[in-house]
Amino acid sequence: MRARQLEVFCTLMRCGTVTGAAAMLNISQPALSQILLHAEDQLGFKLFNRVRGRLVPTQEAEELYSQAEHIFGELDALRRRTVDMRHGRTGLVRLAASAPPSMSIVPRALTTFREAHPEIVVRSLIASQTSIVEMLRNGEVSLGIAMNNLPHAGIHAETVGRATLVCVVSAGHRLAALDRVRFADISDETLISYRADTLPGRLLAASAEAEDFAYAPAIEIDLSITALPYVRDGLGIAIVDSLLPWEQFNGVVTRPFEPRIEVPVAILTSNDRPLSASHELMRDCLRAACRDLNRSSGT
Repeated sequence: MRARQLEVFCTLMRCGTVTGAAAMLNISQPALSQILLHAEDQLGFKLFNRVRGRLVPTQEAEELYSQAEHIFGELDALRRRTVDMRHGRTGLVRLAASAPPSMSIVPRALTTFREAHPEIVVRSLIASQTSIVEMLRNGEVSLGIAMNNLPHAGIHAETVGRATLVCVVSAGHRLAALDRVRFADISDETLISYRADTLPGRLLAASAEAEDFAYAPAIEIDLSITALPYVRDGLGIAIVDSLLPWEQFNGVVTRPFEPRIEVPVAILTSNDRPLSASHELMRDCLRAACRDLNRSSGT
């Protein structure tokens, strides 16, 4: 029995008349009768007998009805779920972010997203840029956000913001007394910063070269958060991104760094896998969170 035939059968069992069932299903009486006849032909037995203008279920119909009603209920639930998924009202969002965006942009985006779509489950992971690209390629996640907009095969990078670099020092450090920090101010300091082969590292190296400063971190990092314990324990000063909520960490302070260096923040998606409606909604929230963060920081 086909889904439409099942629907007609269950509705007729509830209503007892062709007129009532046709009205409930919003189809003509002849169309409903034709669907019923086809169903009976396929089954090889009658489902209803006409008695004084009403349809009286046969014994076979009575025996089938309970199971048919259960199956039709499952089909109806499946239909509603697919409609919800098409319109982004349900589903699972899989997101991977590098550490700085995961502690600044993602929480803002999630707050907005959860308020509007509480029924959608969000699975958020923290990963390196390289891992995010691999997860997008193999389908583990559908959205990524990182401080890098450089091209990768099969990956689309949409630049949605900029993160300025700042100098992070321990609260009692001499540089904490300055309004801003320059390369000349850190020549005698132990520098903690990005590896030279990362995008922030390349941007810093190019800026340093323009000012005749040798960019050579004594402690190289991939993620800015790893600089925190080193700075707090007085092992050096760090030049890192401003995305992390540094003001929330005790024992360290930030100062603007000059010349101003901005690192792009990009939303990453796979070119081979279209986004679902729920992922498109999350992407919109990430874009809005980036805009808000850029406005608040003046970038």
